[in-house]
Amino acid sequence: MIELNKKDFEIKKIKEDLSSEAKNNQALESKSSEEIMTRPDVVDAKVYKLKSAFVNKSVFITLSYMEDGGRKRPIEIFINSKDLSRSHEYVMLTRLISAVFRRDADVMFILEELQGILDPEGGRFKEGNFYQSLYAEIAEVIERFFYDVGILEKPVSTAISNDGIVNDSIESNMGEYNMNNNFKICPACSNQTLKVENGCDVCIQCGYSKCDK
Repeated sequence: MIELNKKDFEIKKIKEDLSSEAKNNQALESKSSEEIMTRPDVVDAKVYKLKSAFVNKSVFITLSYMEDGGRKRPIEIFINSKDLSRSHEYVMLTRLISAVFRRDADVMFILEELQGILDPEGGRFKEGNFYQSLYAEIAEVIERFFYDVGILEKPVSTAISNDGIVNDSIESNMGEYNMNNNFKICPACSNQTLKVENGCDVCIQCGYSKCDK
C-alpha cells in the first residue's frame, strides 16, 4: 500500500512538471508571436546604390518600413548586385537583417555588429572615410535610411562663434564642405572635413583643432 502511494506521488509530480513546462512553452510562443511584426501588403521603401570599395559592381540596397504604434520601424531589406560571386552573402544578409528588423524594436545593435566585421584583406578608404569591410558600408547605408525616413533623428552639433553666438549644425557645415574642395582628412575622425582657419587646422565635423606655432 505504501509502495502504491509512492508511485502515485511520482506520477502526479511528473504530470505537474509536464504541465508547468507546457505552460512555459506556450507563454514563450505567445511572447514571440507578439514581438514579431506582421508585414503589411504594401510598404514604403527606398533604394540606395552603393559604390563599394570592396567589390567592383555596384550594390543596390532596398529598405522598407512601416508604421507601428505611431512610429516608423524598418521591416525588411533586399541586397542585390550583378556580382554573382558574393550572391550567397547578399542572400544571407537579406534574411538575417530582415529577421532582426521584424523581431527587435531596437535595431541599432545590428549596425554595430556589421560595422565591427573586419575584411580579411584589410579596410579601405572611400571618399575620405575608412571602412573595415563591405558590411560596414552596408551598415552606413542602413543608418542613412534610418535618418532619411525619420526612424532616427539627425544629430545636431552646435558651434560657438567668437561673439558667443551658438550656431551651425552638421548639415549646414557639411553643405559648406560640399561647396569647398580645400579640405583635408581629419586625423581624429578620418573625414575629409579639415580646413584652415586663422592659421589653424579645424575639423567642422568633430571639432578637432591644431595650430602651428
